[in-house]
Amino acid sequence: MSEKFYITTAIAYTSRKPHIGNTYEVILTDAIARFKRQMGYDVFFLTGTDEHGQKIEDIAKEQGVTPKQYVDGVAGEIKNIWDMMNSSYDKFIRTTDKEHVETVQKIFKKLYDQGDIYKGEYEGWYCVPCESFFTDTQIEGGVCPDCGRPVKKTNEEAYFFKMSKYQDALMKHIEDNPDFIQPESRKKEMVNNFLKPGLQDLCVSRSSFKWGIPVTFDDKHVIYVWIDALSNYITALGYSPDGSDDKYNKYWPADVHIIGKDILRFHTIYWPIMLMALGEPLPKKVFGHPWLLFGADKMSKSKGNVIYADDLVRHFGVDAVRYYVLREMPFAQDGTITYETIIARFNADLANTLGNLVNRTVAMADKYFGGTVAHKGATDAVDAELKNAAIKARDAVAAKMEEYRVADALEEIISLARRSNKYIDETEPWALAKDESKADRLQTVLFNLLEAIRFIGVLIAPFLPDTADKIISQCGAKESSVDSLNAFAQSGAITVGKAEMLFARIDEKKKLAELESEMQAAMDAAKKAEAEVKEPENKEISIDDFAKVELKVGKVLECAHVEGADKLLVSKIKIGDEVRQIVSGIAKYYTPEEFVGKKVAVVTNLKPVKLRGVLSEGMILAASEGGKLAALTVDDEIPDGAVIK
Repeated sequence: MSEKFYITTAIAYTSRKPHIGNTYEVILTDAIARFKRQMGYDVFFLTGTDEHGQKIEDIAKEQGVTPKQYVDGVAGEIKNIWDMMNSSYDKFIRTTDKEHVETVQKIFKKLYDQGDIYKGEYEGWYCVPCESFFTDTQIEGGVCPDCGRPVKKTNEEAYFFKMSKYQDALMKHIEDNPDFIQPESRKKEMVNNFLKPGLQDLCVSRSSFKWGIPVTFDDKHVIYVWIDALSNYITALGYSPDGSDDKYNKYWPADVHIIGKDILRFHTIYWPIMLMALGEPLPKKVFGHPWLLFGADKMSKSKGNVIYADDLVRHFGVDAVRYYVLREMPFAQDGTITYETIIARFNADLANTLGNLVNRTVAMADKYFGGTVAHKGATDAVDAELKNAAIKARDAVAAKMEEYRVADALEEIISLARRSNKYIDETEPWALAKDESKADRLQTVLFNLLEAIRFIGVLIAPFLPDTADKIISQCGAKESSVDSLNAFAQSGAITVGKAEMLFARIDEKKKLAELESEMQAAMDAAKKAEAEVKEPENKEISIDDFAKVELKVGKVLECAHVEGADKLLVSKIKIGDEVRQIVSGIAKYYTPEEFVGKKVAVVTNLKPVKLRGVLSEGMILAASEGGKLAALTVDDEIPDGAVIK
């Protein structure tokens, strides 16, 4: 019987479409899951969506739909993106699934009955986007310490979980299991910043909104995100306090939770303590991966620097996107992404190194020997070097993947491709082909190259599955299992497939111009939509028509230039209890610094549009004449969020 391996992503929050930074996590987890399957493990790979909370209730209300209708749409979009990226998950759980809802209710009731949950009252600060509570000492300047957005004072009845009861047990578990939190830097952060100062009891219900799993014995309350979302890792396997399914007994505890470093506290403190209270085993490891940054900044809509996976796939292909995000993300430090760096990595590694190696080797086998070559025993010292490089790569990839050093594993594979290209330069097959007496040597050289390429094809399969299939097919490999890499073949014959380009080199200037053109088209469409709002065919409108336009006062919190767009500024604007991102063509008239702090008139019920690939969630009113422009501003004593009539 195969050894089991249970791996999970964090479940994606259904407030919006995930960007490539969010998508990285499922690609990373998929690569690890595929590697483990390749190594013979019985793998169960879980992913899914987190679908409850005040933020979603508020967004649904704004859009005039029910929360369930809203999350159905976003969850479907997330699943489509995960599928597009060729992720091989075994289950996609939604926290609105009937089985999950019922089990979470039972978990809550069990914890309440045994005295770990009690009713109290919460008073403090709450961040809706982060769904987090903060004390007065944690708040500075009225903004969330995690995301920087405004928080609001909250006072409501709530149920609380007794975290401190299990604090010492958790500390001992971390000490006894040094690999429980990885990387090491993340463990130190959790212990020093949260456990050692002492844990406060955790708010686990809300009574100020309704979109959540109801508490069965108190219909004023819904179960808050921590017990709801975190429990997915066991409810997906059929766990129940009343008696669990065989699948749970087989796969739990999880071998690793793959999560973003920003939610490490919830997975390494809240979640283990909940499991302790339930009397269940703890996951073996929690791996907090770093962020994928846009240049030097965290990717976020508010900063106008979001890149989406489907846009990247359209331009570069699925495996190229998988390769980039896996290759560019270090083990413990944040990685970066820009269109320029994607193109550079694509050309250097995929087109020039890997694609060129496969294409010219298969083409030479076809040209010189009609597609079939044999090992003729005409060896040289350089052959042993290539063989040793292949064996070394096989062992190094396995070692790196055991530690989840995925970028390092990919570097080992590309290094083997570089060594194979060097072998071509050293042996000069084109020169051997000119001398009939060296035909045996030429066949042996090509045989060795095809065997090295087979190693590459097998090793790269967890990371670039479609490309791996093409490599195996083109190099004529009869064996593609990891077990077949136990030896570098030195006998037999190989018949290659048809030589086809794996990755065609990208013209950087042309591709960047294409991307710029796409952004310009989006901006033109948005301008046209704005013009239609500003200048309707019938100049006269009724009071009812005017009432359809929702105008409010907004305060500019942040402002920055839109990359690659000389005329555009992207502003983060506070409108009452929410913060909107709005793109405006005012860069000619305002610097970002002088625009911050202004109170401006904002149209808040426009359909969101993308300008140069940056989401705009409204429009700032301005007056222009004779080459001059000024935003319509409001006196400071009028609060942001006030309705303009």
